[in-house]
Amino acid sequence: MESYLSSIIKQFEYYKSLGDKTFNQLTFDAISWQSSEDANSISIIAKHMVGNMLSRWTNFLTEDGEKSWRNRDDEFIASYTSKEDLIASWESGWHCLFKAIKPLTSADLESIIYIRNEGHTILEAINRQLAHYSYHIGQIVFLGKLLKGNEWQSLSIPKGKSTTYNANKFSQEKSRKHFTDDV
Repeated sequence: MESYLSSIIKQFEYYKSLGDKTFNQLTFDAISWQSSEDANSISIIAKHMVGNMLSRWTNFLTEDGEKSWRNRDDEFIASYTSKEDLIASWESGWHCLFKAIKPLTSADLESIIYIRNEGHTILEAINRQLAHYSYHIGQIVFLGKLLKGNEWQSLSIPKGKSTTYNANKFSQEKSRKHFTDDV
């Protein structure tokens, strides 16, 4: 279980980095773009993720993960006024998450916490949130790629480069490490 905890922290760091790298490629106008009035921009998706992180991870061992102060509906209304504003908010959400999970030990993982009055082991709650955040970060990356078109800088193995990438990997000695160690 200790390897689970170190792995899950690396997984969250990896997904955060995909969001970070997408933001770095885009202007605030692009981050704020909506395909239609009811569609979510990258900015709105990030705002929703931050609201979720702050609610889920603030005092998560002792309070329900759906805080009474959270206004989830407001998370879907564009309100960031600059890219810097968005990034500061984004960082606050991730800081809250890492502050909550980094001190955990394997003995904590079977403890029960609540989200909307539904009991979850801490392990289940972590997995739930990882799936939720990776889903939304996939949306952020997809929209970023769509907006940048041919100017997009790949965040993984670039199209047409799999053979070269794999040849490099297989030219190295076998080793035990997390897949994000080289990212």
